[in-house]
Amino acid sequence: MATTAKYHSAFKKKKFKIREYNRCPICGRPRAFLRRFNMCRICFRKQASEGLIPGVRKSSW
Repeated sequence: MATTAKYHSAFKKKKFKIREYNRCPICGRPRAFLRRFNMCRICFRKQASEGLIPGVRKSSW
């Protein structure tokens, strides 16, 4: 219940800009957020390996 409440309160507009923080819209994770792709690292990796993010490929060398 507390996690759900935090998830929903994170997407509300805050009174002061400094209080805003990024959460992954897919899973709600507050840490390891990638601004460029607007998701956390775990969701990014999952979607990139499935080929759902255009222009992203798994590198190998």
